Amino acid sequence: MTVREEFDRWAADGRDETMADEHWHTAKEVLARMPVEPGDVVLDLGSGSGYAIRALRDNAGAGRAYGLDASPEMAANARAATDDPNVGFVAGTFTSLPFADDSVDHAFSMEAFYYASDPIEALRELRRVLRPGGTFHCAVNYFEENPYSHDWSEYIAVDMTLWSRAEYRAAFREAGFYVACQDNVPDREIEIPPADAFPLEEWESRENMVERYRELGTLLTVGVAP
Repeated sequence: MTVREEFDRWAADGRDETMADEHWHTAKEVLARMPVEPGDVVLDLGSGSGYAIRALRDNAGAGRAYGLDASPEMAANARAATDDPNVGFVAGTFTSLPFADDSVDHAFSMEAFYYASDPIEALRELRRVLRPGGTFHCAVNYFEENPYSHDWSEYIAVDMTLWSRAEYRAAFREAGFYVACQDNVPDREIEIPPADAFPLEEWESRENMVERYRELGTLLTVGVAP
């Protein structure tokens, strides 16, 4: 199954909004770190319901804001959720971005980059469309050091790239980015029960749950276009 087919199915089932709710805990922390200034052009790769683009417009004062998703159904749902004339959603692939060279100030991606068919080429495309000094904030929960995420690929009918922290840094550099920082953004909103409540259906111990949400959280890699 292609990424388009898989996520068209998710959109038809209303799972785009479910994903937004699940991702917002850490996505808002990443969005707050982006150096977006009023009037900047911003791009969200794997935009889903469009929640991130709307937040960058409402809270950061971004000028033009674009969301790109492999699923036309996701893009259509996101487009229907806003009447903001400065927000646009398109269906497309990460390896062939429909934007001119040096036309985007900052880019963001939450829980989507590992679906790229060719992640190095996707990074090169981002490097092409970003203006000098522009940033790409790439946030993923599916990464090598997070063992709790490794079985996700069994439930999703598309190929996924499982990279380590070091592999993300190396890929960014290979594509022409400077790596500004890399960090684990904790999820502080997931409620973790007391130790005497364990084991739970999904967790053997409280320590495992703390590690997953408070320590590993979301891996954020920030690249800067030279």
